[in-house]
Amino acid sequence: MASSMIESLGSLNKDSFVSLLSKLIGESKFVQNNPPELIPQEDRIVNHVLDSLRPYSTESGGGPLVINHVAYHSGRGNLIVEYPGSVPGKIVSFVGMHMDVVTANPDEWEFDPFSLSIDGDKLRGRGTTDCLGHVALVTELMKRLGETKPALRSSVVAVFIASEENSSIPGVGVDMLVKDKLLDKLKSGPLFWIDTADKQPCIGTGGMIPWKLHVTGKLFHSGLAHKAINAMELGMEGLKEIQSRFYRDFPPHEQEKVYGFATPSTMKPTQWSYPGGGINQIPGDCTVSGDVRLTPFYDVKEVMKKLQEYVDDINANIEKLATRGPVSKYVLPEENLRGRLTLSFDEASAGVACNLDSRGFHVLCKATEEVVGHVKPYSITGTLPLIRDLKDEGFDVQTSGYGLMATYHAKNEYCLLSDMCQGFDVFVKIISQLEQD
Repeated sequence: MASSMIESLGSLNKDSFVSLLSKLIGESKFVQNNPPELIPQEDRIVNHVLDSLRPYSTESGGGPLVINHVAYHSGRGNLIVEYPGSVPGKIVSFVGMHMDVVTANPDEWEFDPFSLSIDGDKLRGRGTTDCLGHVALVTELMKRLGETKPALRSSVVAVFIASEENSSIPGVGVDMLVKDKLLDKLKSGPLFWIDTADKQPCIGTGGMIPWKLHVTGKLFHSGLAHKAINAMELGMEGLKEIQSRFYRDFPPHEQEKVYGFATPSTMKPTQWSYPGGGINQIPGDCTVSGDVRLTPFYDVKEVMKKLQEYVDDINANIEKLATRGPVSKYVLPEENLRGRLTLSFDEASAGVACNLDSRGFHVLCKATEEVVGHVKPYSITGTLPLIRDLKDEGFDVQTSGYGLMATYHAKNEYCLLSDMCQGFDVFVKIISQLEQD
């Protein structure tokens, strides 16, 4: 049964895949997600997917596919496509193929980001790796199911989503599908989130805590440094102390080796700003911004609480903070002035550690090994907050993807057609294995 199903589904139709991907990349300019300037119109992608699948849908009378186009904002739809199986409650789903992309500046690319170009095995353009390539790939899978109509016990569901790259406009994508219980039946089987890269299972992601450290000192002439509180020096030394305490309290976790995380948790600055002034002025305030990338074995709220405690303690004992030179200081007693650090946070998100004992994980690993030739699950402290939300809701979430990590969100983005062909084969192997349960 399994071998005959694999034979009937066959391999990826390269011509059909490339033709569809060309249409999708041609829309990528209009699905860039960077509000308020760029608000994607994901229905431009939906329409091409529907053109491919409608001939095999129940609504056309020509096939078995059940299609549900769900939009919470005008022009910004999600698409749920189901190939029904014969056993109620037996299901496998492919989710997370998002129809928005990050921005691209054509002036900085070596080729047009908004049209598909082909260079040997390379398929080039914005969204080829993240994530329109996966939209086209899973569309081709559902189309093949609709064409060949294999007698499956499992239902196969694909969920194409809106608004993954930027969440500043709420209530658009998968969060609403979950809230409205449109995905509840997917909890009874493995859910494969298809939005990572490099053909291997991604089994762990990081949490992110964006922070801002505002530093208040006293502005004064640089020739009279003893009358100033140098906000830059205070920021440097204060941040150094905060980082030292963070790495003491949140060291590398033993589970990070099990999951193959490339890095442990980190806390570091990424931006620095100050109001401006002359070169001969000691700045009276500045702001340092950055993020914490947290492996999923630590609690985000606990880390935020600790960071605030560090700042409170530094402020209370600011005389003890290291200074820089004989007149550097953070307190001016004669003026009753004390330098001060003020910490604030933007919206934080938690990481996820996939269940390594689940059926979904074992099926994905076996399929990957059979198709790719080896399996080496990995973890990164990049964030995928949507999959943490799904895991918390009770879904068996596993993640994989068939683009290239090296071109993810990058200039000159591309994927490899050969990798996408292997992705199709992995999907078929997954379905085949689950049919044997």
